[in-house]
Amino acid sequence: MTEDKNQPLRSIEELGEFALIDHLTAHFETRRSETLKSIGDDAALLDMGDKKTVLSTDMLVEGIHFNLSYMPMRHLGYKSVVVNVSDICAMNARPTHITVSISVSNRFSLEALEEFYRGVNDACAHYKVDLVGGDTTASLKGMTISVTAIGSVSEDRVVYRSGAQENDLVVVSGDLGGAYLGFQVLERERQVFEVNPQHEPDLDPYHYIIQRQLKPEARLDMVELLEALEVRPSAMIDISDGLSSEALHLCKQSNLGIALYEEKLPIDPTVISACDEFNLNPTVAVLSGGEDYELLFTIRQDDFLKIKGNPNLTVIGHMTEKTSGAQLVLRSGELAELKAQGWTSF
Repeated sequence: MTEDKNQPLRSIEELGEFALIDHLTAHFETRRSETLKSIGDDAALLDMGDKKTVLSTDMLVEGIHFNLSYMPMRHLGYKSVVVNVSDICAMNARPTHITVSISVSNRFSLEALEEFYRGVNDACAHYKVDLVGGDTTASLKGMTISVTAIGSVSEDRVVYRSGAQENDLVVVSGDLGGAYLGFQVLERERQVFEVNPQHEPDLDPYHYIIQRQLKPEARLDMVELLEALEVRPSAMIDISDGLSSEALHLCKQSNLGIALYEEKLPIDPTVISACDEFNLNPTVAVLSGGEDYELLFTIRQDDFLKIKGNPNLTVIGHMTEKTSGAQLVLRSGELAELKAQGWTSF
């Protein structure tokens, strides 16, 4: 799929659906021994042995979930996989296979779709998963992407949202708020460009937060780390819609309350600086922003020493009895009710 810049862009229509699928997926390797049948039949055939199979599907719609004025197609392909792999990780499972379905209008060239699938392939290589199927169809307007991820986990390692117990510690991986601030920067520059197409923004100071928005990573490394530390979370969820929304999901599913501590929230200095620039409260950005794709999970207090001092993990609170509700303990010591104000497509 090497691009010759001297050649005119090719039309998707001239290939047709099945030739298009063959063209875009010709360079994908089968990396997993359990892949008995990959692309080319009615369905994929997977031999999972005694493992539990985990499946997750997400849809991304142009104009709702992504804006192609600043989202490179290759990054979009990569992120489309990450969004789903992150859900597999949130079950304490390892991803193994994906399917990718897209609908596109005739404004998309073959080269543009090649770039998208390059990004998909990059993610497949990084997370060691196989692309085993999907679908393509026409769209009257824009682009829609649907990815299904499949993973496996042994029965004694699987983690649900509902397993937390009172007094369990609440832990988060990485840092929070970066993707939301990256989105703010990109939207600002898009609006400036629409007014002045000659504007050349200096995005170097925002590299980290823009990367968090355009090319996030699923925390498969945390799943592997927890196993190495012999820690099995009691409940877990990925942070896609903002910390407050995800914390409330854990509360609802586990039938408990929660207390999070503002002073414990892990926030990168770049996020704090950008919040100052946009006149935003960093805590609000963490609670209500989204797309960090970090893992929020609970552990027994007996496991604290196993994770203590690990730079990738931060204890930010604990689970409480249901009647205590969901609370944020402010730096002042006052309590503020946690509310689900995360991102929603509706």
